[in-house]
Amino acid sequence: GGLYDAATSKAAFEASEELSDFTTKTSTSLTATKQEDISILAAQRLKHQVPSTPIEMAIDYYNYDYEFAEPPRVTSLQNTEPLATFANFGDDLYFVADPKGYESVVYDIAEQFLTVDKTGKIIDPRLKLNKAVIEIRHSASGVIVKTEDGTVYRSAYVMVSASVGVLQTNLINFQPDLPQWKILALYQFDMSVYTKIFLKFPYKFWPSGNGTEFFLYAHEKRGYYPIWQQLEREYPGANVLLVTVTDDESRRVEQQPDSETKAECMKVLQDMFGKNIPEATDILVPRWWSNKFFKGTFSNWPIGVTRYEYDQIRAPVGRVYFTGEHTSEHYNGYVHGAYLSGIDSANLLINCAKKRLCKYHIMPKGT
Repeated sequence: GGLYDAATSKAAFEASEELSDFTTKTSTSLTATKQEDISILAAQRLKHQVPSTPIEMAIDYYNYDYEFAEPPRVTSLQNTEPLATFANFGDDLYFVADPKGYESVVYDIAEQFLTVDKTGKIIDPRLKLNKAVIEIRHSASGVIVKTEDGTVYRSAYVMVSASVGVLQTNLINFQPDLPQWKILALYQFDMSVYTKIFLKFPYKFWPSGNGTEFFLYAHEKRGYYPIWQQLEREYPGANVLLVTVTDDESRRVEQQPDSETKAECMKVLQDMFGKNIPEATDILVPRWWSNKFFKGTFSNWPIGVTRYEYDQIRAPVGRVYFTGEHTSEHYNGYVHGAYLSGIDSANLLINCAKKRLCKYHIMPKGT
């Protein structure tokens, strides 16, 4: 831990900027010359500049893990640099602080085709909530879906939007089993874990104003409570800090009591702001990985998965169709990816059901 002087920090940030320009260029040239994919870490090694000091690791974490929730050694270089999301939507990252939350987007879309009452509450009898699907029986003639409470639904087609993390577990029993090519493609993709821990304090003891939104904690253990964000602008007077952990740290934190996590956070903050800071009065630790309906937060593109396997992840199996952020061609891991993939998958299904255009073309390997 400890504080670095401005010059040291500035030099480290500049070096990381240079390194990331280099890895992006490397990625582009690999693609242009049709070379095999490598990891982001392998690209850093090419420049003989592997982040290894606490400050270098903290910045490296900010550049990669904070975006993909997995470390550079597992993340695909070619499929993440340059990233389509930033190329097409800009580099700015905004914190969604609207109290209506992301779910308002879901309701907005749902209202376009489901019956709602005057208050906007969905009253459509076709929408079934709190039903856990345990089995999908599929054949050439149709689909039978069973839920935990013993209800059976019959349909011509089914769209599965469970996360890739859930599809990697046996929560949903497919009868017959999904084909080997499908299972393998799903198992090779990564479901990462991204944990936003919120801490509430009686008063604020951190700097606020321009240029103070983020502060990084440099620790010898990479990924140990590294990225802190003060939310004064989003929630004035809330006295809340947000710290992000991912991957193995997320899994560790999910398995310990919140009181232990809070104690660890307090030590880190004391390391940064001195011993005289107030104790946090409250902590919120999400548990996406432990939740059997999620098994993580979003997908990450690992080395070894090409466009070919990716096409297989998205491909329908008979009358069973798949959608979700992990099936989005350019935006996996993001909300816009989930939204756009829903439209794509729906169109595939409609073309099959209405126009009998059911062929899904998987590009041959290496194209």
